[in-house]
Amino acid sequence: MPLTRRLRELRLLYHGLRSTEHPVQVHMVPMRRCNLACGYCNEYDDSSKPVPLEEMFRRVDHLARLKTSLVTISGGEPLLHPELDDIIRRIRQRGMLAGCITNGYLLVKERIERLNRAGLDYLQISIDNVQPDDVSVKSLKVLDKKLELLAQHARFGVNINSVLGSGVKNPEDALTIARRAVHFGFISTVGIIHDGHGQLKPLAAHEAAIYAQVKRLGKRSFARLNRFQDNITQARANNWKCRAGSRYLYICENGLVHYCSQQRGAPGTPLAEYTVADIRREYTSAKSCAPYCTVACVHYTSMMDFWRDPQQPAPIAAPASTLVQIK
Repeated sequence: MPLTRRLRELRLLYHGLRSTEHPVQVHMVPMRRCNLACGYCNEYDDSSKPVPLEEMFRRVDHLARLKTSLVTISGGEPLLHPELDDIIRRIRQRGMLAGCITNGYLLVKERIERLNRAGLDYLQISIDNVQPDDVSVKSLKVLDKKLELLAQHARFGVNINSVLGSGVKNPEDALTIARRAVHFGFISTVGIIHDGHGQLKPLAAHEAAIYAQVKRLGKRSFARLNRFQDNITQARANNWKCRAGSRYLYICENGLVHYCSQQRGAPGTPLAEYTVADIRREYTSAKSCAPYCTVACVHYTSMMDFWRDPQQPAPIAAPASTLVQIK
């Protein structure tokens, strides 16, 4: 399974380098509702119904027509969707890689085996602390047993993301979580979160030292190619070409295309109407929010094209109030 996945990754990487007129990564929301209520998150509610399966199939099929490489299911909490396995299976049947971002609470042996059978390629869990607190209950104390189950039964790749920055009470937790992830053979990454007013703040010296240690632990991961994140730790602007709306798409539960989870409403076009012309337009359009962006998935996706094709000039914006945790 890892070998066949790697071969598909290489094929899609070649496809991505050969042509710029298709999405490389899409995050798609089939379920806005979540079973948790983390204090920093603005991507969930406690009442939304799942998107009907046939509508999800139509969205997956349109992404395949756009020649998308990777579709990652996010939320909300995607494991709450009663037909998630069918959605993953459809993604794979249409020749795309399938990922999932979950809080991990609903993972049991049988659920992991179902994800195996559906053909899931990647799964990410963010663990915010060692002990639950009033901001987040996504703690190692609660999720460690889930990590053991994943190590024993998952045939897909697993990434464990820890966090540093404003609001994190115990920065040392990030290193504890990263070491535990590496112990199980998982990829380890670290995210930087903003303060309560949505502003980036430089990491303190102690936090920066922990960040460097966690980064070294994740040396096998593509996420080590994160010079942009080194700037974020110092609250410095990044000079890069954001390809959101082109190489990266965020599809909300209403089926609209957005630049990312933190720029909902732009462009806000229905996916069913999104074409190669839209992809070309957004590929060459500079985003004013880019210099202080913390959305790592957009940075990583845009790395594929950092060396080619200029964008139209745009004024550099001050840090926006919508900046949130890297995912």
